[in-house]
Amino acid sequence: MKTEKLYDLVRPLISEDRILHQLADRYSYSFDASFGEYLPDLVIQPENKEQIASVIKLANEHLIPVYPRGAATSLSGGSLPVKGGIVLDMSQFQKKLIIDRENLLAIVSPSVITGDIHQKAEEVGLFYPPDPSSSHVSTIGGNLLENSSGPKGLKYGTTKEYVIGLEVVTPTGGIIRTGGKTVKNVTGYDLTRLIVGSEGTLGIVTEAILRLIPKPQARKTLLASFNRLTDSGYAITNILSAGILPSAMELMDNSCIRAVENYTPSGLPVEAEAIIIVEIDGHEAAIAEEIQKCETICFEQNATEVRVAQTEEERANIWKARKMVSPAITQMGPTKISEDATVPRSEIPKMMERLHAIRDKYQLNLVVFGHAGDGNLHPNIVTNKRNAEEMKRVEAAVGDIFEAAVELGGTLSGEHGIGTLKSPYMEMELGKEGVMMMKKIKDAWDPNGILNPGKMFPQPGQTKVVLT
Repeated sequence: MKTEKLYDLVRPLISEDRILHQLADRYSYSFDASFGEYLPDLVIQPENKEQIASVIKLANEHLIPVYPRGAATSLSGGSLPVKGGIVLDMSQFQKKLIIDRENLLAIVSPSVITGDIHQKAEEVGLFYPPDPSSSHVSTIGGNLLENSSGPKGLKYGTTKEYVIGLEVVTPTGGIIRTGGKTVKNVTGYDLTRLIVGSEGTLGIVTEAILRLIPKPQARKTLLASFNRLTDSGYAITNILSAGILPSAMELMDNSCIRAVENYTPSGLPVEAEAIIIVEIDGHEAAIAEEIQKCETICFEQNATEVRVAQTEEERANIWKARKMVSPAITQMGPTKISEDATVPRSEIPKMMERLHAIRDKYQLNLVVFGHAGDGNLHPNIVTNKRNAEEMKRVEAAVGDIFEAAVELGGTLSGEHGIGTLKSPYMEMELGKEGVMMMKKIKDAWDPNGILNPGKMFPQPGQTKVVLT
């Protein structure tokens, strides 16, 4: 539908200052942090759930695609308007952030920045564990719909473990509530967990109730360097086998280390083939013993250096270096393809070997980092989308990465979602029947297919990602 006609249809529903129809504005919403550009026909910034419901009803009537969008930090194309239509900019939605200390809850609107939830919870001695690297800019609505979690998933679990209630506008324009304020709730189907991680294909979240936990008393962090990547992998598995459950275990390969040092010098060992970051939290006496055990295990696995942070400033500097990985890699080339294939922890050394073999096979700049404690690795390919020949090699390499993960008992995505970039490989992991059951759920909830179409499920006949 042409922009002018769509604009006329929407004007009675939304304030004119909340409707963006100029070409320059629409181009600002044509991309996210992943790959590809798609121009929407209209952008709407709703203020409340009633406005969203009215837009969704209009979209069903005229079969207009609707794409919910938070801060556009998606690395899998989750918010891309691949079929045009309307982008719902939820970042401008009315903001609510209430900390209920008595019930250990946070009640939030989808437009709240995730980092603000961390800050407000910690001010009263509470803790919201999910901590994606983008938490300082990403919205909680986007985090919920992608089930983004971050480093602390190893000990504390993923985002879906902390969402106990939702208010949602359905794909047909209804408004429902799922779950509630109680941790225990077994009334009917668990629609809350179905919606979390659904990538905006089953509903638009307008409010969420999040479970909080008491803030750990203390924490200790170490950084260990290795001359061999496989040694770092075995150090990770041996720490876990020793009965220690860190709150986070991160891995960076040599390319990552050098990228960070070139971007923001952080004192990382640039000659190391890999480093791991291990953080322990809990009771002060217990973590002192456990961090010492971790140090011993690292040296047993041929670590060349182990540095335990002695102050909060030293700890913050270690994590700052890890947080700088993604922006540092972005500086290495004009195009960054970010993946998050995940394998069982015991298969991390094999997966690292497979990734390096893929890098050499296709002669690509492939950089690896990730949440190694739960097997969630982030292979990033730095390339140039204008180089058609190299992009063909990138396409083949992406397929090989997913194949390696599935063969090792893993999954296509640990936290980035499926979006547009991984949809062709869904059958590889789930089989035709598994994908068909998901499609049945989608069709039942969204009979007109208007909510975030073109995501999660491959286009007919599509068997691989197309980046050219």
